[in-house]
Amino acid sequence: MKAWILHDIGKISYEEREMPKPGKGEVLLKVHSAGICGSDIPRIYQTGAHNMPLIPGHEFSGEVVEAGQDADRTWLGKRVGVFPLIPCRDCFPCRQLKYEMCRHYDYLGSRSDGGFAEYVAVPEWNLIELPEGVSYDSAAMLEPMSVGIHAIRGVAPERGEKITVCGLGTIGTLLVMSLINIFEIDANDITAIGNKESQKNNVEGLGVPAGNFLDIRQLDTDKKETAISKFIAERTNGIGTNVFFECTGSNESYSWGVDILAPSGRLCLMGNPHSDMELKRDVYWKILRNQLKLMGTWNSSFTGSEADDWHMALNAMAKNGKELENFISHRYPLEKLDEGFEIMRDKKEEYIKIMGQI
Repeated sequence: MKAWILHDIGKISYEEREMPKPGKGEVLLKVHSAGICGSDIPRIYQTGAHNMPLIPGHEFSGEVVEAGQDADRTWLGKRVGVFPLIPCRDCFPCRQLKYEMCRHYDYLGSRSDGGFAEYVAVPEWNLIELPEGVSYDSAAMLEPMSVGIHAIRGVAPERGEKITVCGLGTIGTLLVMSLINIFEIDANDITAIGNKESQKNNVEGLGVPAGNFLDIRQLDTDKKETAISKFIAERTNGIGTNVFFECTGSNESYSWGVDILAPSGRLCLMGNPHSDMELKRDVYWKILRNQLKLMGTWNSSFTGSEADDWHMALNAMAKNGKELENFISHRYPLEKLDEGFEIMRDKKEEYIKIMGQI
């Protein structure tokens, strides 16, 4: 089969690789769609993966074509999405069914071979069957959509509360969509902070008023915090936002969140940090004096239950999957997926979700 293989930092190539054989409890998946995640780019070009050589890619979907020993053969021929985290099932979080916090997990695409290939072997436990009407492209976005849902459920925003989302990449945009379509938050109560015209168009398409989008590129560098604070105050009657989703992983936006939160507000930290995160003294004081609640969120819940994040995301897709596909800005055949890597690495053009189709 053909696959993208990461041999070392910055050394990824499209090569022939022996077809994987599904092991005990595993199935062989014919990959049909594989999305590039923002975390794939530093993994390929800056930090490397936990194990190399490795086939990256953890956002993918496909068809089950072979069942290994003890795997349920009724999966054969089924269209599926794949939860990429493989839990140990024995640590404290796992015993609580909080597999996303497993202490000894494996992970498709970062620790074990993932979906940037024609075929991949995955545990049958990690499969979720796709209903009719959910395309392979949509199913490849189950992972980022579930991450947003997990964050929302953790913070539990109520109708009528003011919500700010800072960072409108794939996860931030899907989070806005989920707030409106799944959690029935009034789009007028959502403020979005981004840095691209396409991001503005996307959230407007979801119903967020044009006046509720703040493009930080248009702000004076030395006066950003003041301008953001004024912008939020004008939309919250001077009280501040009740919930702030930080989706960028930067000190700057973390500080903005603390500054614009209302008393007793909640700040949800979602973005992977790009560098060390520092807590300045005045930011710390604001957390204390306004009795703010800070919450970290990681990955998403997948237990096989209809109540988990993945089933919630899948049920939403089944109702309105076409809207999700509007966020796919680029599609490439597998052999040209490196063009997508380079667009994201070099930010040569605007994008939301870059999808490989196999």
